[in-house]
Amino acid sequence: MRLLRRLLCFFILSCLAAGVAEARSGWARSAFRRVNPCPATGATSGPCEGYVIDHKEPLCAGGADAPANMQWQARAEALEKDRLERAVCMASRQ
Repeated sequence: MRLLRRLLCFFILSCLAAGVAEARSGWARSAFRRVNPCPATGATSGPCEGYVIDHKEPLCAGGADAPANMQWQARAEALEKDRLERAVCMASRQ
């Protein structure tokens, strides 16, 4: 859990440094979760061990912060995808 918090803080700071200011809606995540339960537990609330909710099309690339643009993704895959997205979004801003 401590590692996850550090990674999250690193990601947030990286986004702020890159000028990423897209707002993320708690409502959209909740709506997605009600229709798409956790793949590991089947729960519609609480932790989902090993998975994160990810935007299919990144917000920085014009993707909507809406349930239709969200998916469950394994944490390891999400970290790699986020790394690639940061590089693409930073390049598009220059």
